[in-house]
Amino acid sequence: MIVQIFAAHWGNNELAPQVFVDRVKAAGFDGIEMSLPLDAAARGDWTGRIAAAGLGLIASQWETALVPGFEAHRAALDELLNNACAAGPLHVNSQTGKDYFTPAQNGALLELADAISRRHGVPIYHEIHRGRFSAHPMLLLPYLERMPELRLTADLSHWCCACESLLDDQPQTLAATLPHVRHIHARVGHPQGPQVADFRAPESQAALAAHLSWWDEVVRLRRAAGAGRMTLTPEFGPVPYTQTLPYTQQEVSNAWELNVAMLALLRGRYGH
Repeated sequence: MIVQIFAAHWGNNELAPQVFVDRVKAAGFDGIEMSLPLDAAARGDWTGRIAAAGLGLIASQWETALVPGFEAHRAALDELLNNACAAGPLHVNSQTGKDYFTPAQNGALLELADAISRRHGVPIYHEIHRGRFSAHPMLLLPYLERMPELRLTADLSHWCCACESLLDDQPQTLAATLPHVRHIHARVGHPQGPQVADFRAPESQAALAAHLSWWDEVVRLRRAAGAGRMTLTPEFGPVPYTQTLPYTQQEVSNAWELNVAMLALLRGRYGH
């Protein structure tokens, strides 16, 4: 099984496209995960630069998080997922639904995503994320029971703060969830937040060990299933995910440096 590691565009939006593409290539990532512009020319500019660099593309959509009403949310999801699929990525990562939408409403959004995925022939994976349909294990599990073909992006840092734990008290939750995972956001969270200040620090080792155990199990499951590819994206994010000192707002760590360090850890652990 090929293991590919992608660089998140999130947190690097101030860089010109070619500057970011060159930075990703130089760091040794296999590709870029990003939300693509709705403008066709701008989208084509990005995809052309990424392809010319020999990098892969994972498209994402997160913008529906900003759309509160169900009908407007559904229309935005339709537009954004079709736009993402039109770029021909390896797959699309979608932050789908709302934690306060009804099960029927979130179910309709998942069915819409499935229809778009089938139409374009592009897999769409739904991200475990606070505020979305998957914000808490007990919100997600009923959907997995009703929709056994549902495929997920595991960003379990969100569940750490949602459950105020490293999930050590609910192995049954992980056992039900991890077989559905097809993509990993490799960020380390803790019981009070979605991002440790530095995963290499001594005080972060318990949280890192928990996340590595989850990622190890996903990789093991995918290899056992005969999957040809597994993708991971180190996703330490900018302020306010990156913590700052009071008053000065000085960042206590550098997200890009952490993501490159996580790339090295994942390469050493899982190979290529």
